[in-house]
Amino acid sequence: MAAMNILALALPAALIVTAYLLGSVSSAIIVCRLMGLPDPRTEGSGNPGATNVLRIGGDKGKRAAAITLLGDSLKGLLPMLAAHLLGVGPESLAAAGLAAFLGHLYPVFFGFRGGKGVATALGVQFGLYWPVGLCVAGIWLFVAKGLKISSLSALISMALAPFIVWFFRPQPELIGMQLIITGILFWRHRSNIRKLLDGSEDSIGGQSGPAGSA
Repeated sequence: MAAMNILALALPAALIVTAYLLGSVSSAIIVCRLMGLPDPRTEGSGNPGATNVLRIGGDKGKRAAAITLLGDSLKGLLPMLAAHLLGVGPESLAAAGLAAFLGHLYPVFFGFRGGKGVATALGVQFGLYWPVGLCVAGIWLFVAKGLKISSLSALISMALAPFIVWFFRPQPELIGMQLIITGILFWRHRSNIRKLLDGSEDSIGGQSGPAGSA
């Protein structure tokens, strides 16, 4: 009985630690190193994420950004899928998603200097329940296509994400996880919000001005 209790505690703990460590693997930095591109932490916006990789990548930018986006999304998706397979409760499921997200933002392998977390958050949402991820991604794409501003697309889609989670998976733990992720994402995008307000944010194509992204 005691062994079963220890296992019941150890399994979620191991899942959470693994999720954080996986989140700490910076796709942007690794992709840029492998493809001979500048360090995204020191070029462009200084953010190790797909948008900045696209910005600094030149001829390789689109491919490098796509690989970065996939890698960052998988960091959020895989721990959630593992949690479902292990049959953990909503508390551990939420904790695993949050750990992967925080790993991306504060990676132990890269001096705790990570990205802003949009792609990893989206991976968490797809792993939580695929219609949640599909809705959030659809909103992002709709806004991005119309306004050509990556940061605004992220802010709008993630602001709506708690309501989408509530609609599909109305457990307090999961809604709480998404509220925390949304709050942190807005904090991490505070410089983008200032630029949006003064009209100096860059567009996805790299032009700054009234319709500008991050």
